[in-house]
Amino acid sequence: MSAAPAPLPQSPAGAAPAGEPLRAVPVRHWGQWVAAAAVLALLALLVRAVAANEVIQWHVIRERVFQGVILDGLVTTIWLTVASMVLGVVGGVLVAVARLSDNALLSTLSRAYTWIFRGTPVLVQILLWFNLALFFPRLGVGSLSVSTNDLVTPFGAALLALALNEAAYMSEIVRAGILAVDPGQREAAEALGMTRGLLMRRVVLPQAMRVIIPPTGNELVTLLKTTSLVAVIGAGDLLTRAQAVGATDFTRMEMLIVASLWYLVLTSVASAGQLLLERRFGRGSAPTSRRSALGRIAADLRPGRARAGRVAP
Repeated sequence: MSAAPAPLPQSPAGAAPAGEPLRAVPVRHWGQWVAAAAVLALLALLVRAVAANEVIQWHVIRERVFQGVILDGLVTTIWLTVASMVLGVVGGVLVAVARLSDNALLSTLSRAYTWIFRGTPVLVQILLWFNLALFFPRLGVGSLSVSTNDLVTPFGAALLALALNEAAYMSEIVRAGILAVDPGQREAAEALGMTRGLLMRRVVLPQAMRVIIPPTGNELVTLLKTTSLVAVIGAGDLLTRAQAVGATDFTRMEMLIVASLWYLVLTSVASAGQLLLERRFGRGSAPTSRRSALGRIAADLRPGRARAGRVAP
């Protein structure tokens, strides 16, 4: 007599039938939505309070945001930022290489340079360079000397102060990037007969860029805003021109808002450039999401989006 066939296993109550795929239901984080709604409501109230403020003349802001004198100051700010950053990067590389050198004199001088320019406020450095004539009335030797005031203009003093200060910070960023490269890479390059300069250009620095680029982008944004400090010496930057226009008809607050809008535009462009550079030098490394924050939010809200969470019956 043959045995009776074993009964088929029964699915638990409420579970999907055997053989059918499980349907994942997104977990709703209601607390996050409530907090986000509260923040948006507070932000809307703040914007409404500022927009409805009768003290601020919004028509003045609209009329002067593209005013010629403001655009001239904007060009000066951009030029000052780019020139200071380029000189700062070049100087930072040189100081970082000297800091890592086996030469005790170069290493000591680079340490002292970094200590001085990182340890004193940028505003003080700007004022010192602007008043350099108090220490050296003339620069040069004999008949070849020139007046310091004629040589060091307000723009020149601003450029010197910002570039030298930026070089001190960039030296530490570059040094960290160089130290992040595997020492075996240097040993292999030296075994191939590469000189120290060629090793730096072809092996070390290209690999160090992945570490250098993110903080360098942050330094660029910081430097862009730091250029506003040169207004104390009248270097003709964006803030200097905005304050000068506002002082003529008592619209200082409106002109500060105009300057702030342009600074926001410039920092946004700099941040976008930083993102592009990070993607360029990050090729071949761990993959990262390229979607923006709005794109990720839209994807999360898409109907039927499956997330790790509870399984629906």
